Amino acid sequence: MRLFWVFLALQALAVSPVARVNAAGIVFVRPQIRVTTTFADFNARIMDHWGGGGGKFVKISKDSNHPFQGRTFGGAKRKEIRGTRTFGSGYPYGVGNQSTIAKRPFPFGVWPLYWDQNFMNSSEYGPQYDAIRPGGLIAYVPLRTTQDHFNVTQDEVYYAIGDRESLLLTMVSYVTWCHVTPAWPSKFDPTSPNSTIKLENVIQYFCASSFALASLVYNNTLARTWDSETKDSTPLPEVMEHSPFRKCLEGVTENALPIMNKPPGTQIAGTLIIVFVCTVYIWAFLIFCLVVSIYYILVAIRGWLWSGPFHDLSVLWDKYFPDPEIKRWRMEEIRADREYEIRYERYP
Repeated sequence: MRLFWVFLALQALAVSPVARVNAAGIVFVRPQIRVTTTFADFNARIMDHWGGGGGKFVKISKDSNHPFQGRTFGGAKRKEIRGTRTFGSGYPYGVGNQSTIAKRPFPFGVWPLYWDQNFMNSSEYGPQYDAIRPGGLIAYVPLRTTQDHFNVTQDEVYYAIGDRESLLLTMVSYVTWCHVTPAWPSKFDPTSPNSTIKLENVIQYFCASSFALASLVYNNTLARTWDSETKDSTPLPEVMEHSPFRKCLEGVTENALPIMNKPPGTQIAGTLIIVFVCTVYIWAFLIFCLVVSIYYILVAIRGWLWSGPFHDLSVLWDKYFPDPEIKRWRMEEIRADREYEIRYERYP
């Protein structure tokens, strides 16, 4: 198990340059995936493990010679990550024709999966572009656990399908939170007739159909419908429907799967706004404290002057500019004395 974690950390280092090593030699990695869409500069958008997403979407530069130049990517939020069992689902924006996924944007920064027989024109994102697919080529990994943690049967095995780097990063969370038996990704060719996992085996799509969970014991007979908006599907087997292990996997996928972050400018602007607001509050508090301090200092000075060299002046001041609080206190005192004097009138 320790060897697995060491290798996984080294793989993550290849994904992201943001890492450090402590004195004990333990590697701490901030898991990220860089998405490059132009050779004009070294700027790249970042996909974060457990990231929140959001921000404005941007376009792939038309002078980049990229196969999908001109398309928008990014902008989707973590809460929009979940699709349905229908291929082509899970797009927060950009669904022009629901019978095809061709020409669509990339809201989460990654491309959708592709299936055999050019289903829904998905060959547009086929193996010919695996070399530049964000996160690497499409792969799959088996997700198993033991009865020590979940009440599972021997055949309750799920498969995660997605780009290689997303699988590696999410596997850390699967192992940590769902007690998945560690496993490494294998290359997945969905167009091959010998492929074990079929379109009909998918139980849930995520990230605009770029990531999926599947099970070989599930067969969705309605999966070949060319309509990404339909929610019709074959129900899950009862054991799978109520499986805590499946629910754990889906929950971790929703929260941990890498998605594209806000553009760097947006993050800097947000930080500057927070700093500005905090600065305003601090200065407002300091000014308030200064005003209160000056007030009490002046009151103390006035009391000293009025009781000393300017006593006569204080008498005149109180006569023509009485303090409302003192005036009220004196009126109450006079009223109390009057009540005392006429008490005999109440009891003849």
